[in-house]
Amino acid sequence: MSRKETLTARARVLKALNHETPDRVPIDLGGNQTGIHKNAYLKLIKHLGIRDDLQIMDSVQQLARPCEAVLERFHVDTRYIAAGAAADWKGGIVRTIREGRAWQNLTDEFGVCWSMPEDQALYMDITLHPLADATVAEVRDYPWPRGDDPGRFAGLRERALQLRKDTPYAVVSGISGVVYETCWYLRGLEQWLCDLLTNPNFCEAVLDQTLKFWLDWFRAFLDEVGDVVDVIMIGDDLAGQEGLLFSPAVYRSLVKPRHKKLVQYIRSRTQAKIWYHTCGSCLAVIPDLLDNGMQILNPVQTSARNMDPAALKNRFGRDLVFWGGGCDSQHVLPRGTPTDVSADVRKHVTALKPGGGYVFSNIHNIQGEVPPENIIALYDTAYEYGFYA
Repeated sequence: MSRKETLTARARVLKALNHETPDRVPIDLGGNQTGIHKNAYLKLIKHLGIRDDLQIMDSVQQLARPCEAVLERFHVDTRYIAAGAAADWKGGIVRTIREGRAWQNLTDEFGVCWSMPEDQALYMDITLHPLADATVAEVRDYPWPRGDDPGRFAGLRERALQLRKDTPYAVVSGISGVVYETCWYLRGLEQWLCDLLTNPNFCEAVLDQTLKFWLDWFRAFLDEVGDVVDVIMIGDDLAGQEGLLFSPAVYRSLVKPRHKKLVQYIRSRTQAKIWYHTCGSCLAVIPDLLDNGMQILNPVQTSARNMDPAALKNRFGRDLVFWGGGCDSQHVLPRGTPTDVSADVRKHVTALKPGGGYVFSNIHNIQGEVPPENIIALYDTAYEYGFYA
């Protein structure tokens, strides 16, 4: 049966975010958690016969920036804007040789070093946690970056307005507001998880610094584009495959108050919807995220424990927008056939789309080994089965 679009991309997204029924489910591709690995992208554009010079939009995850031809081919309804780095941040990839092996290294503004071997250039992993042995006093004296450095936002409003005025797409921010996860980048994951139980004063000192950074960042960001963006993406991974990475009690005592302060500040300054990213089995804290003021959950990892899409929609669908949940990205998308992918997409879209409140994307980024035929099946099925009438 022939399907006909009756809305612009932005109107479609806004209807879905307001729990109204659009003409079809909106489709997303191209963000820091809804992107595509460079290896998969290169294979995809070759398969599609699209010419594009590879641009890396996220060095740590090695994500490609999809060109307009790819976004249009897959009926993508979103376009992204992102602030930059502080004006005096040196940044850039530094190449080193260690034990006869070439490495690419990137030290971020917080002093965390990310590294990737050139002979296996898949992702960057952390090779230096600058607060690994720090005390509370040293946390206070640490050279924290300035969140509201004007250099971050140079030209941002002009780019956002160009998207709003000259294109039909919803305007979405890059990932920001990483209050919790930045802490373990600085400390080291194992030590940080121990700190949560044995050294809460240290955790509060670091969390307060990262919160300050993001409050300052958002004050300047919202001054520039708070009246232009439609969706603001923030997030930290709180969960793994089987459940939370730490107890709900720890979240509520240490992390949640900072999350809530940030989200409430953002919502006091803009009508944009607040999108929160956490992988894994996060069911136990979804009520807390809603209480914080979050309005959208990503990536909806349906292969994790207690993350059945139909059950989530039934319990939270009146209050929470689901953004993701498109296909089992651990098993089906990389290893299944296009027929398997199509069947999984149909199942998930059927569960999540009723009554609006759903934006389609893969469950997190499309990884490097995913065949182009499966990517095409992912998005073509989402488009075909996403229509409401």
